[in-house]
Amino acid sequence: MTVAVLGVGSLGTISGALISKNRDDVILIDANKEHVNVLNEKGATITGTLDLTIPVKAITPDQMEGAYDIVLYLVKQTYNESALIALVPHLHKDSVVCTMQNGVPEAAVAEYVGREKVLGCAVGWGATWIKPGVSELTSDPGKMTLDLGELDGAITERVKTVAGILENVCPVEITENLPGIRWTKLLINATFSGMSAVLGCTFGDILDNKKALTCVAHIANEIITVVDALGITLEKMQGADLRMLAFKTKAEMEAKFAIYEAVFRPHGLLKASMLQDIEKGLKTEIDAINGVVCENGKKMGVPTPIDDQVVAIIKGIESGKYSPVFDNLDMIRLPDVPEV
Repeated sequence: MTVAVLGVGSLGTISGALISKNRDDVILIDANKEHVNVLNEKGATITGTLDLTIPVKAITPDQMEGAYDIVLYLVKQTYNESALIALVPHLHKDSVVCTMQNGVPEAAVAEYVGREKVLGCAVGWGATWIKPGVSELTSDPGKMTLDLGELDGAITERVKTVAGILENVCPVEITENLPGIRWTKLLINATFSGMSAVLGCTFGDILDNKKALTCVAHIANEIITVVDALGITLEKMQGADLRMLAFKTKAEMEAKFAIYEAVFRPHGLLKASMLQDIEKGLKTEIDAINGVVCENGKKMGVPTPIDDQVVAIIKGIESGKYSPVFDNLDMIRLPDVPEV
């Protein structure tokens, strides 16, 4: 069996390294030649909440040969077109492409590789790319999770095979409700990742500021309302039923703050991948994260005022109009909510 990890940023470096520790059929693929060279020469180094250096095999996309049986796909959605066009010639009729991207990416990947080849996996941990060859794990290793599933919810032999590979990274839960998992993870990304990118801060910084946390609560409430309109049932994430975050009054909203503290404090050191992109001068995945909420809100007639503002501010940061600083919080207008 040949296993490819395509898109070796922070998550891909750590995933590829931990899988390579126990398997010799893994190849890491990334367009960053310097990163690939360091991985081959010095191995993949994991810092932060783990301290490991693991030998790996890495190549650039132009060096791909033959066909891969399983592809763990971690390319940012902003690069889907070029990455997937390059990948397609290296798939055979039974190849599996497991997208571990943010957002709800399965349909976009299926457009290139075919729906029959696609699995989805929601990543329940975070990391920061430090430099070529080095990524920092920012989540507690004991609380890392992956949720994996077929698009139709079937429990197939191939999903069990992919789960076995990913177990080298952390515990894997096979889900029969991938859309529910995806929207649950999107809720996490759109809330804390969206605000982290807007404010240029960590998740912990958001937890420590009442207005920032209030924005998070509104984003979550908007997503839950959109999901209800779509007829999707949210799934638990790391044992937490995030549906409980819905509110109708200010008192109800503030009563939920303790839940955010319990669920997100273990990831307090995490800096959103969108913010990492901003700091590197790259285009973010905002359209695939908070933008998905806005798009579906418009489709279902559900207002999404805070998500709309987050998208507008991040696009302003991308264009150079704003910077990712905590003072951006002053630009956000909170909607009126009844006291009780």
